[in-house]
Amino acid sequence: MFIGVRPAAAVSDAEACSRYADKDVIAVSAGYKFSLALKKDGTVWAWGYNRYGQLGDSTTSTRLTPVQVKNLTSIKSISAGYYHSLALDNNGIVWAWGYNGYGQLGNGATTNSTVPVQVKNLTGIKAISAGIYHSMALKNDGTVWTWGNNWYGQLGDGTTTKNAIPVQVKNLADITAISAGGWHSIALKSDSTVWGWGYNYWGELGNGTPSVYTLAHVQAKIVLK
Repeated sequence: MFIGVRPAAAVSDAEACSRYADKDVIAVSAGYKFSLALKKDGTVWAWGYNRYGQLGDSTTSTRLTPVQVKNLTSIKSISAGYYHSLALDNNGIVWAWGYNGYGQLGNGATTNSTVPVQVKNLTGIKAISAGIYHSMALKNDGTVWTWGNNWYGQLGDGTTTKNAIPVQVKNLADITAISAGGWHSIALKSDSTVWGWGYNYWGELGNGTPSVYTLAHVQAKIVLK
């Protein structure tokens, strides 16, 4: 999702893959200047840039090799954002760490965290997605919940006010998949229609009518052939 500058002394991609190969890894997610990996044992590992604690190892030190995220077990899904990270455990609870200037960790505060904190008032979650400064979660009941930055209405609650705890996206149900973009959000319904909300200057909502932003979700005009 994000592109960084390669240091002059960086090893080749093939060498890096060989050096850190781990057959127990079942999922990966790339953020801005840092990366996450999920192992079969439910632990999460992180490496790269760590100024805001997005590696979750209780430090702000850059790591050139993977370190284990502290205090996380039984994790089944991960998502790396711009400077923050999300993890979903087997009990449907969401955990977050890293930059929190806009409340994107969802713990009711706006202070950064170098270790995972539980997202408040959120249970029964089956999917997560981290954007630049906002976060998304999909509940088992098909509703979508969002928190963090809301400059362009990317939280879908009908306002442009940031929220440090999850709010429900209005008038949206029967959702099966979600994805948080930079300043917009996308959701897939059970009837295979796609819906988007938030920043739309470049037409990223797909509704055929570019605008600075859209507070209410709109349907993308996708033609299946």
